[in-house]
Amino acid sequence: MTRLFTVALLMASTTLAGCSLAPSYERPDLAISSAWPDGAAIDQTASAADLGWEEVYLDPRLQGVIALALRENRDLRIAALNIEKARAQYRIQRAGLLPGVDASAGGARSRTPGDLAGTGRAVESESYNVSLGVTAYELDIFGRIRSLKDSALQSYLATAETRRAVQISLVGDTATAWLTMAADQDLLSLARETLQAREQSLKLIRSRQAAGATSMLEVRQGETLVEQARGDVAEASAQVAQDRNALVLLTGAEIPEDLLPDGLLDNVRLRTELPAGIPSEVLSRRPDVLSAEYNLKSKGANIGAARAAFFPRISLTGSTGTASDNLSGLFSGGSGAWSFSPSISIPIFDAGANLANLDAARVDQKIAVATYQVTVQTGFREVADALAVKATIDERVSAGMRLLVAATDAERLAQARYDQGVDSFLVLLDAQRSRYSAQQSLVVLKLIQAQNLARLFRSMGGGAPA
Repeated sequence: MTRLFTVALLMASTTLAGCSLAPSYERPDLAISSAWPDGAAIDQTASAADLGWEEVYLDPRLQGVIALALRENRDLRIAALNIEKARAQYRIQRAGLLPGVDASAGGARSRTPGDLAGTGRAVESESYNVSLGVTAYELDIFGRIRSLKDSALQSYLATAETRRAVQISLVGDTATAWLTMAADQDLLSLARETLQAREQSLKLIRSRQAAGATSMLEVRQGETLVEQARGDVAEASAQVAQDRNALVLLTGAEIPEDLLPDGLLDNVRLRTELPAGIPSEVLSRRPDVLSAEYNLKSKGANIGAARAAFFPRISLTGSTGTASDNLSGLFSGGSGAWSFSPSISIPIFDAGANLANLDAARVDQKIAVATYQVTVQTGFREVADALAVKATIDERVSAGMRLLVAATDAERLAQARYDQGVDSFLVLLDAQRSRYSAQQSLVVLKLIQAQNLARLFRSMGGGAPA
């Protein structure tokens, strides 16, 4: 009878093994436009997400710093360790689908005094046993354990995508910091050149003042320009030092001197064109969007587990082995022993706890849906903003170059008119300030151009192909 009951339970569990109370997954509406704003002219036949960072950041020094960051950065290490943790948690949940088999062996000897034995004589006894058994194995008839396993799996996949997101951000941040340092070095060189030129000009002004050819006002004006340039040099020097500190923090290690930039942002090799792809395809492949989607699936699996809590749980406990009252007879004929004790637990009254758990699981799923859509919309805006800058930055850089040419020519003419006594020194000072400002602005515009490339590449999910 017992064997028939066991077989019946196993057949029932096998038949119902495919039963799951989790809702069917449907990807939520992306709630974004089907085309990029201001991006109609870009290549949509491919995606930057398919490009490795080495294919965009072509400068060998920059590649070396990024590679160093990928090896040493602590945030990336933490993300990788979180993957290992999530994988272990998934394996723990998956193990619940199979029974745990334990082997045990034991022995006991005892002596009972005669006045307690009831015979007037002391009684000594001994027993030994060896068994192999299963303890409280739950038949997953309604998919509770399977839902928990699926939830852990989706959480693991979400963690893996989070690690990709960290890598993409790290690559983008490192490239941006390196390019910023190169631009600040250019600004520092410009400030030093300007300081040297103004010091030489101040010497000429003082010579003319000593000869009575000019007033003390011009000397003071020249000294003002020199001190302004000296302050710019100090400020730019501090900024370059801060840029280096930021790079060291990102990489997590000291950076060799030969990998640091040496200014000359114009000479940094970068890929200038990036394919944008179709918005829905690009955004659905971003690691943060994929992570949000896996989290959404995990919440759906939790609903299945919460629903299964309303149904009975059937557990099996059994063992088989040998037992004897003496060690020598432990494995002799007739010493076989076994036990089988199935149990069923039926929820009757829990003061609404199961219903509350189900409501909480459903709300978590709704939150995950909203989070997924917000993540997609945020990604769309990041790409759209980068494309908007890309559409105008070339024109802004060209305008900055023309402005510098005009300002340089204006300074040349103002110098000539001042030397001929036509214009005052104040006109020349204004022309020099305009030229200096135009040079600074052009460096900043070129930095924005380079940074926007890194921003666009990162927002499209490039740098860590799936």
